Amino acid sequence: MERIKTPTASIIIFLLLVSSIIATPASASTAGANLKITIVETNPYPAKIGEYLDLTVQVENVGRDRAENVDLEIVPEYPFSLDSQENAVQNIGSLAPGKFASREFHLFVDKNAQKGVRSIDVRARINNNSPWSEKSFDIRIGTETFDSKGTVELAEIVSSPEVFMPGDRGTITATLKNTATTPIVTISGKDYDTNARIQSAVLRPLSDEVIVLDAPYGEMGLLGPGDSIKLTFNVMVSEDANEGTHNLELAIEGNSFDYNSRKNIPLEVDPSNVKVIPSKPLTLVNGEATVEFDVANTHPNSFNSVSIRPEAEGVKFYPVEYFIGPMDPDELFTIKFDAVADSSLDNRWETSEPINLSLSASYSNGINKHENLVSNLYIQQTRENQGSNSGMILLALVLVALATAGVFLYRKKQSKNK
Repeated sequence: MERIKTPTASIIIFLLLVSSIIATPASASTAGANLKITIVETNPYPAKIGEYLDLTVQVENVGRDRAENVDLEIVPEYPFSLDSQENAVQNIGSLAPGKFASREFHLFVDKNAQKGVRSIDVRARINNNSPWSEKSFDIRIGTETFDSKGTVELAEIVSSPEVFMPGDRGTITATLKNTATTPIVTISGKDYDTNARIQSAVLRPLSDEVIVLDAPYGEMGLLGPGDSIKLTFNVMVSEDANEGTHNLELAIEGNSFDYNSRKNIPLEVDPSNVKVIPSKPLTLVNGEATVEFDVANTHPNSFNSVSIRPEAEGVKFYPVEYFIGPMDPDELFTIKFDAVADSSLDNRWETSEPINLSLSASYSNGINKHENLVSNLYIQQTRENQGSNSGMILLALVLVALATAGVFLYRKKQSKNK
């Protein structure tokens, strides 16, 4: 019988190394970067036949690593076209995790295009050596006219959070309502239905300090008399957004051109946050103290999950972190910590060197986590002579004993004289 030789351990290890190299993708060095493509604005919407169309495309790095040299490319097919293929690719540069950038593409819609929905491909890549990732988007072309007399009005606007902070993400929900009260209206002897058709709705920022993260709504059907519909848009405020009111435009395409409308949507930005102020002197007496702080919500809307955490070198605090929970606007809490110094502070007693104290305030504004630091606070150290009290007590006891003895001797002397 022929003996079959088994591979040695070194050969097995070599084969495993070779297989692992083959299995490693070409973009492994940038595997932690991941790009998300979104069309954030189509202007005009729907696209008009025989006219130009501006597409604003946003790319966001939703991965964990930096994308070093991002390219964005649009791949138009009939009925869309570019003036020059050189304009098909736009370089964005580097994108850190969580960061985004947008570019605008100028397209022409063929004059012989038919009304309806057409698709267009947009793709992005992390660098010149990585593969393209591609996504297809639907673009609506043309406008249909309906002989209905319903009227769409903006009934309500709800922002979440109610007031944004710079860098916050949230939502804006617009409620559209058909204000007609009867199913039929007669105009010049002719009857019309009062359904309101909403063919499209898009939210457009009027400045670069606010980004709308959603594509336009399209083909939402019709609203009967008195019916309403809620449209929710995801938005993001830039980290350097100015305080105040930022206006967005809600563009609605209705039954026909006469029923198209534009509504102003305000978005409030306010950077005010949680303030923490000492409510009594910060003093350690013989290495112990109860420190007290006033915590105030100075923001125009409520915060959730508010907590305060003190830190000072050589001092332990109990509790380690004080959880307050929700705080309404202008609400004030007074909180206390027991502070105990450890032995490392013993060498500071003679100089009474103050101890640096910092407080971190953590809280949530909607879905957004925030933290601000209160520094430049100091704990002063003092020492009291604990033996003085016992000495005074002992002296008092001696005096009482002497007085008692004196009284006893006096009474004894008086008894002898009788």
